[in-house]
Amino acid sequence: MNTIAEHIADFLKEYPPFDNLTFQELSEISANIRVINLEKHKTLFQINDVLHDCFYVVASGAVTLSVISDAEETLLNKCHAGDVFGLRPFFAKNNYMMTAKAREESIVYGIPIATFRPFVANNPKVLNFLLESFASNTWNPKDKENFRGKLASDNFFYADQKNEMQYFQSLAYNRSPLIVKVTDHAKEVALRMTENLSTSAVICENYLPVGIVTTTDMCSKIATGLFPITNTVDSIMSAPVVTVAENVSLAEAQLLMLKNNVSHLCVTQDGTDKSAVKGVISEHDLIVAQASNPGVLIKEIKRSQNPKELRQIRERLAELIQNSINKNIPLSHINNIASEINSAILKRAVELSILELGSPPARFAWLSIGSQGRKEQLLITDQDSILVFEDVLPDKYRDIRDYFLKLGKKTTLTLEKTGYELCPNGHMGSNMLWCKSLTDWTKQYDSWMNTPGENSNDLSSIFFDLDLVFGEKKIFETLENVIFKNIENNTLFFDFLGNDALRKNAPLTFFKKFVVEEEEPNKDKFDIKTRALMPLIDGARLFALHFNIRGLNNTYLRFKQLAIIDPKNADIYLNCAEAFLILSRFRVNEGLKNDNSGQYINLDELTKLDKEKLKNAFIPMKDLEELIKSNFKLTQFS
Repeated sequence: MNTIAEHIADFLKEYPPFDNLTFQELSEISANIRVINLEKHKTLFQINDVLHDCFYVVASGAVTLSVISDAEETLLNKCHAGDVFGLRPFFAKNNYMMTAKAREESIVYGIPIATFRPFVANNPKVLNFLLESFASNTWNPKDKENFRGKLASDNFFYADQKNEMQYFQSLAYNRSPLIVKVTDHAKEVALRMTENLSTSAVICENYLPVGIVTTTDMCSKIATGLFPITNTVDSIMSAPVVTVAENVSLAEAQLLMLKNNVSHLCVTQDGTDKSAVKGVISEHDLIVAQASNPGVLIKEIKRSQNPKELRQIRERLAELIQNSINKNIPLSHINNIASEINSAILKRAVELSILELGSPPARFAWLSIGSQGRKEQLLITDQDSILVFEDVLPDKYRDIRDYFLKLGKKTTLTLEKTGYELCPNGHMGSNMLWCKSLTDWTKQYDSWMNTPGENSNDLSSIFFDLDLVFGEKKIFETLENVIFKNIENNTLFFDFLGNDALRKNAPLTFFKKFVVEEEEPNKDKFDIKTRALMPLIDGARLFALHFNIRGLNNTYLRFKQLAIIDPKNADIYLNCAEAFLILSRFRVNEGLKNDNSGQYINLDELTKLDKEKLKNAFIPMKDLEELIKSNFKLTQFS
């Protein structure tokens, strides 16, 4: 092996995705690599250039990637040593959609796709890396900012979960493919493909697929004169056709295309060529599906510049949730992903406000409360937040609070434009009541928790579901310590919270009929939030505080944890956890159907089986109620 190739292999093994390959494999690749010297400002490829036969890795120097939008060049990324770029030839056939230019004198390695393809087809980790890079327009999907920082610390998007999501991900494809016969002529098929705006035609014999012809075949075989246009289509078709089952996942489809070096897959009833054709998946379908990948959405959020862009991403999240629900993915799993994307949107809204207002005059924390604080916001509901800034000198207090009130107003306005309605009760960081210093917040919680009866008018239990969105973790932890310190031997507080949890209206009448709304606009509908979900949410919070459970706000996870901490009542907690998921699914389905919060269920649209399922989910609530009464010695409502 020559020394240059050895030097290149040594370099590549330090960087993803090459760190997933053996040194032997890297040596084989390196022997075919082209070393390209780029002078400062030299362009490697530009928008609309024909695709190269290789992709690139920066060996030294820096290469910028830019696009032209509204007649203005916008810098997308800056690639440094080890960064991969120019992946379009791997996944698409159309010309380059961005420009790569040397920012300084640089050396770039050109890796021929023909050489690298076999290593991708046999290594899903390498494939996933390249797909994420390509779909998100970033040079390195595992860079510190995107993966080892915020996301990794939230136990989300470590490698296994990314792959899991890719395998879950829904795939939309052409379910009315163009089907032709072996005896049809190429000219006739080309005309029908043009009429149908189709990039392929499946050739069938006795209703079973024997081959496929694509626009590429037409160009490379007919247009070049290799075959006459009067030939029958079987002379230019690709055979055998690569077939997949109807429920194929995004990642499986991508692997099969790469493995077989094809641009189309034929979907059949049982996944073999011995059953009827149900559709065709093209490379374009994969690219479209990839754009809704959660990792891609989060990166797009980080790059977004205004509420309009954030709103579009939030709408794509709704599609992702709908697809996941349709595929029966566990709700807890969907919740993890949705809450990460929601948190990223909230964080970006705060960042955009800071960019406009200038640096904050003091350290602060923007905290979500309520459903956002519990990470239970699958649907767009109203905003709930508080803002806490560090203690400052008395003469500076007013000016500093003015800044944070402006920050709160700008952020809540951005979120409103994104689709999150303003909280009707005013529980937001833009409200003077809920934007104050750490000492003032400490006094507020002391007062709420030690004299709850006197302050019950403005004590809402949602203030005990806190999640840090942006800012100083220490401020958040200090406030959390205040809450848990006040809990110790605080019978009065638990009396208040316990009675509050028991005060919710029952979901069924004495005769086991649903209690429905009596007034418009939701007359005869069932309020699933107030009558079914809130008693479970309140109960989980009450026991979580009682048992000193920190850092776990999600109702489902609180019940799961309670089952471990309080094993004698484990069955009650586990039944409540299950009931919470069932009820949440009902609410989410209703919300997605009507593009709202899903709070009011139209019972007329439920099947008899669904109504029974809904009623059965209420059963654990009675046990929870009894447990609250006995545990906190509550015999009646106060």
